[in-house]
Amino acid sequence: MEELQELKNRMENQRPAPWEALPDLSLYMDQVIGYMPRQLIQYGEGERLTSAMVNNYIKDGLMPRAEGKRYARPHLAYLTAICALKQVLPVKDAGLLVAAQEGTAREMYAHFRDELDRALAATAEGLDPDCSDGDLSRLALTLALQSYADGLACRRIMELLREKTPKPEIKARKNKK
Repeated sequence: MEELQELKNRMENQRPAPWEALPDLSLYMDQVIGYMPRQLIQYGEGERLTSAMVNNYIKDGLMPRAEGKRYARPHLAYLTAICALKQVLPVKDAGLLVAAQEGTAREMYAHFRDELDRALAATAEGLDPDCSDGDLSRLALTLALQSYADGLACRRIMELLREKTPKPEIKARKNKK
């Protein structure tokens, strides 16, 4: 099935830009909003990132403030991680996970990309582009149940992590390049 092969190819090959390939010039908000859809695999319109969302992430301490009105590599790294994680977690939990990573924004982003690569590769491996139309429902059921199991474990681990987090307010690490 051609569509399934296309999905498999994208999951095997499409990744967020590595740190060095992120724009090295600071961007204005409208440029950030235009850049971000390239970072993650998307189908259809879905929920688009807005300037209000970015401002809320900053206000809630999930990422550093803009440098004036300009956003640099660390901002794009945080936004990429938050946008991916908020697909399966509440935004506050996505921020908690991002903030819990050790090191600089660059190190957090490298770890995020490594984990995303593993997850996408594992799912792509289970996709059989030669499956029949009748097998699509079985494949979807398998993926849905795997998502359920992973979500169940993740929600419980997030509860444990929230219990161990000393402050209710999450502060993003300093904007280190």
